Amino acid sequence: MDLNKIIGRAKAIITSPRTEWPTIAAEPDTVSGLFTGYIMILAAIPAIVRFLSLSIIGVGVGFFGAFRMGFGYGLSWGIALYVLSLIGIYISALVVDALAPSFGGEKNQVQALKVVAYSYTSYWVASIAGIVPVLGWLIALAGVLYSIYLLNMGLPYTMKCPPEKSIGYTAVSIIVSIVIAFVVNAVVGSIVGLGFGMSRGFGPFSRTPSSITHSGEFAAGSTGAKLQAYADTLEKASKQMEAAQKSGDSTAQSNAVGAMIGAALGSNGKVESLAPDRIKPFLPDTLAGLKRTQMQVERNGAMGMQVSTGKATYSDGAQHSLSLQVSDTGSLKGLVGFAAGWAGVEQDSETDTGYDKTYKSGGQLVHEKWDNKSQYGEYGVVVADRFAVTVSGNAANIDELKAAVNSIDLSGLAALRNEGVQSN
Repeated sequence: MDLNKIIGRAKAIITSPRTEWPTIAAEPDTVSGLFTGYIMILAAIPAIVRFLSLSIIGVGVGFFGAFRMGFGYGLSWGIALYVLSLIGIYISALVVDALAPSFGGEKNQVQALKVVAYSYTSYWVASIAGIVPVLGWLIALAGVLYSIYLLNMGLPYTMKCPPEKSIGYTAVSIIVSIVIAFVVNAVVGSIVGLGFGMSRGFGPFSRTPSSITHSGEFAAGSTGAKLQAYADTLEKASKQMEAAQKSGDSTAQSNAVGAMIGAALGSNGKVESLAPDRIKPFLPDTLAGLKRTQMQVERNGAMGMQVSTGKATYSDGAQHSLSLQVSDTGSLKGLVGFAAGWAGVEQDSETDTGYDKTYKSGGQLVHEKWDNKSQYGEYGVVVADRFAVTVSGNAANIDELKAAVNSIDLSGLAALRNEGVQSN
């Protein structure tokens, strides 16, 4: 195993996919060679991050803080996820191979495994951010989106399909991959005894290929058409990056990297999140009749991106307390818009004592969770596809938490949607 070679390939497929795919397609390889020399190494990243999140860092549980699960449980989860993800990758490759003739391509199991494995690279690498609170799932989503772009670009080189048919080929492959992911998740959950959160799925890939027109284009206004536009933006940024690399101009290269990050995040530019003093006004002195007892506002960065978060605790000094969090997703606002808009994120589950659901209302993404037994809940909204406002705690009912959120100056927050936005 050559770790430097693996790192070099991962870097190349992410930063220069247009020049790397022809090289990958021409390389002689085997199924076992791809697994032992690449897949088994990078596929371990999400499993390791999951273990660290569950047993070392802990899972956030409202104002109660971080809850850490036992090492045995976390390790069992990580191992099960790792093994089954390897199986899922192989099955996905078999499906890509089987679909090839339907889209004018040539069947070849090794090439199918190549395109699946190297497309997964951006997701595997981005999953490292899972250890970073708040930023983690958004960066992972960026990795998923970029993986879709890589798959679409790689299919013509590896499976020899006509470029004009790659969008349809990609769409069907993604649908199958999502189904496989759900199955893997269900199996992992049954092994370790806990759901993984995949029920909060991203809706565009649950749609059937019926939105694809006979000309190889997606119907106007469909999720596929928006995905295609996203891919076109990435392609433009990719060409800019390649030109900058050839020029040797360090400034141009830096700008090109910024443009690529902005395109991958769907923001089309750098976004500086709000400074702490801009968040403070949205953490009032009182909330739902309770006095503020604690406040913390901070701005953090990771991988060239920023996010600002303000947290406040309110209490009557006895049993009643609420927690308020206001977050500015900054450079990640494009992904928030993706989730709140054309991804169609939604989830609805019920238990004997309560419910947990995510839905759209009035053009905003809303999440609410309530447990009748503990009288504890959470209510949050995404404002202007950029800001997240959430109130959690004990209350008489969910309506009290809704009223608390609505008492925040949400229109004032929405008015700041373009602050700090720098177009490429």
